[in-house]
Amino acid sequence: MSAIELNHITKNIKGRDVLNAVSLSLEKGKIYGFVGHNGSGKSMLFRLISGLVKPTTGEIKIFGEVLHKTLSFPRSISVILEKPGFLEQYSGFDNLKFLADIQKKITDQQIKEAIDRVGLDPNDKRGVKTYSLGMKQKLAIAQAIMEKPEIMLLDEPMNGLDEDSVKNVYNIIQEQNKRGATILITSHHKEDIEALCDEVYKVNSGNVVKSC
Repeated sequence: MSAIELNHITKNIKGRDVLNAVSLSLEKGKIYGFVGHNGSGKSMLFRLISGLVKPTTGEIKIFGEVLHKTLSFPRSISVILEKPGFLEQYSGFDNLKFLADIQKKITDQQIKEAIDRVGLDPNDKRGVKTYSLGMKQKLAIAQAIMEKPEIMLLDEPMNGLDEDSVKNVYNIIQEQNKRGATILITSHHKEDIEALCDEVYKVNSGNVVKSC
């Protein structure tokens, strides 16, 4: 069963095709890696799949529903894009609580369990402004897993993490995949892609091609 289908997707910005006639069919329950240099179109691909950006032409289906037609956003998705953005005067728990209150799917205890799972203290009252880059990245990963979404889009999820934390995130991603999540990852580190992904795609100048 296809979780995500892209049919001839093009995204044009100021006369330049950031993505060019991309067609993909990504199966439910697999981990997909996307590699390419900065500006190749990886982050734009994730923005399109998440519904944050509309394609110039083409059609995106999420579990058979057409994005921006039968639904505005995927029904069950989490996204990490670029640098994590939080309300820095609030604690890590408070930030995730604000997000969880949008859909009210999970309890405070489940939020705390997600924070603990990534190696942070759920009872830490300090504002996120005191967090290191690695701590903010861990909090972003906690946000990505807390509601157990069907689709996870993780753009450079290992950014700012030390070696032990990277290993922990590997385990977390594999746990999420075992429960049935379809996971898309970008990374500049070949070892991340090799360790985690079932299939790998190269993104280059707006084209997306399956890697051999």
